[in-house]
Amino acid sequence: MNHCCGKSITEVFGINVFNDSVMKQRLPKDTYKALKRTIEEGEELTLGIAEVVANAMKDWAIEKGATHYTHWFQPMTGMTAGKHDSFIALTDDGRAIMEFSGKELIKGEPDASSFPSGGLRATFEARGYTAWDCTSPAFLKEDTAGNKTLCIPTAFCSYTGEALDTKTPLLRSMEALSKQAIRILRLFGNTTAKKVLTTVGAEQEYFLVDKNLYQQRKDLIFAGRSLFGAMPPKGQELEDHYFGNIPDRISAFMAELDYELWKLGVSAKTKHNEVAPAQYEIAPIFTTGNVATDHNQLVMETLKSVAHRHGLACLLHEKPFAGMNGSGKHNNWSMCTNDGQNLLDPGKTPHENAQFLVFFVAVIQAVDEYAELLRLFAANAGNDHRLGANEAPPAIISIFLGEQLTEILEHVEYGKVRACKQNGDLKIGVSTLPRFPQDATDRNRTSPFAFTGNRFEFRMVPSSCSIAGPNIALNTVVADVLCRIADRLEKAKDVHKEVQAFLQESIKNHKRIIFNGNGYSKEWVEEAKKRGLPLIKNTVEAIPYLLSDKSIQVFTKHGVFSKTELFARYEILLEDYVKQVHIEAVTMIHMTKKQMIPAIIRYTTELARSITEVTKIGGISPAVQTKLLSQLTKLLERFDKELDILEQTLYQADAISDNRYEQACYYRDHVFTAMQILRKTGDELEMVVAEDLWPFPTYSDLLFGI
Repeated sequence: MNHCCGKSITEVFGINVFNDSVMKQRLPKDTYKALKRTIEEGEELTLGIAEVVANAMKDWAIEKGATHYTHWFQPMTGMTAGKHDSFIALTDDGRAIMEFSGKELIKGEPDASSFPSGGLRATFEARGYTAWDCTSPAFLKEDTAGNKTLCIPTAFCSYTGEALDTKTPLLRSMEALSKQAIRILRLFGNTTAKKVLTTVGAEQEYFLVDKNLYQQRKDLIFAGRSLFGAMPPKGQELEDHYFGNIPDRISAFMAELDYELWKLGVSAKTKHNEVAPAQYEIAPIFTTGNVATDHNQLVMETLKSVAHRHGLACLLHEKPFAGMNGSGKHNNWSMCTNDGQNLLDPGKTPHENAQFLVFFVAVIQAVDEYAELLRLFAANAGNDHRLGANEAPPAIISIFLGEQLTEILEHVEYGKVRACKQNGDLKIGVSTLPRFPQDATDRNRTSPFAFTGNRFEFRMVPSSCSIAGPNIALNTVVADVLCRIADRLEKAKDVHKEVQAFLQESIKNHKRIIFNGNGYSKEWVEEAKKRGLPLIKNTVEAIPYLLSDKSIQVFTKHGVFSKTELFARYEILLEDYVKQVHIEAVTMIHMTKKQMIPAIIRYTTELARSITEVTKIGGISPAVQTKLLSQLTKLLERFDKELDILEQTLYQADAISDNRYEQACYYRDHVFTAMQILRKTGDELEMVVAEDLWPFPTYSDLLFGI
């Protein structure tokens, strides 16, 4: 039983979702079947069907206590949005009734001018449209006061049809992948599958700190990460936090988090302590790609709201605390037919499973050919602090396959199709412990893109971002390779021989991307250079690849992005980077001027008074105070000079207004560098100034304060 509500999980799960079982119960049989055909086969949804669905949805929501509805969409802010309209309508005689039409269900018209558009919309061009995504179920969101709103997942586009969100291109990429994967399946004799879906599960990492302490840190409030902070005496070096006992206060938070997510139909499955102090993880069961993306947005929103109710603050930034592990989001990805066949399941004899090998090798080829795009869609200012450090995947894209599958590919490449060694049972050496089958692959936590049994795990994804971007890229590039394979096989006289030829060629040409070793090592960086793998060190370096010929060709060919939409996103990515670093720099300046320097001056004044008083006594030397005052004064002078440099550098960066890429480069190379220099001195000062005078909570307080 769940202690939050006295009900079992099965009674609670999906209670606030207009899901398949609710539709089956509330919709006329013909309407239900028609809607299912739209969801499963892409059949056009008529306004007549929409009217019936809208009425049933409204009645269900009102019975649950909802008064408003919203078209819930995901603009290019990385968050969710929606305007709330009540169900109320007035009759001719002035009475209030509750109405919700089919037109209101399938289409909305929010203002499109105030969201990021990269030039697609001018301020005076305000009209935008939201369109119902019937493949992702509507749900009820409930606030702390108990107010409920019917949320209808939607796509968001401009008056002229360009995508202004992340969902539209995600749905396009899923259709592109399905189309090409079905072509491959038909060649292998599968005539029953109607659609291939991507299945996704996002493991979400996060930090929790006391809310009262959080509210005393301007950097956490405005930037989402600490911009100053000396290391505490103890960090994560004892490796005692990972999978450790969950504190009672955190356990209570997690219990409510699970409960709230289960009500929303989010299958929260796993929770545990992560590596760094105050760091945790939640992971769901896999579901369809667009639904998983919606669910991850709900996870991030619910993490913050539940934390608030428990007197906590949830930090989703990729690197909230320097010197500690940051947070990522592992994007587990696979392909599955509508009748349940996982196309990346190798089976017991993968060397004989030609269909599996084609899909498997297609993914490997796609990752190698389009590594720059995958790196780009895993880039943001926060992730620049993580990727390439000994805590997160390296900035070099490579694929981990494990010994068995690597050996199979070697055999296929050289035409030696034979069984590889079997792992058998794992023997632990204690008679009372059970034996169990050993997995075909180990886990390599240093790999950015790893095969883990029946799926690929993309481990570079930023913790604070929507998973739409990485999945758009992955779906599209895999669709492109599958398209070329299908073109080739459909022309072949002997499909089986052509499959063998393709596999051998692809493995030979793309095996450079396979690396089963230590991705943290310096040797791997050198080896990757020899293999010709791209090393893209930061976000600003990655963004131009969006407008490369290869990128434009693959996205436009499969109808995922138009050229105009790509240019818009290029501008948005640069603008977002500049704004993020700008906010951080301004926050540092405020903290330095308004908090840190005044506190340091108070302490130096105390020391000066102490020196004067001790000297008056006579016969006693104020040597310690004098030494400390001298040290502080020198540090303070240096701190003030570094502050001036940061202010000047920021002014120069903001003066570059005619070239967004040049401005982003300046922020990366000069503003960020000036921030790091200022931080170093600030952290030195923290170690010298008396604790009771330091103006905001320290790492010790934040990380060990719960």
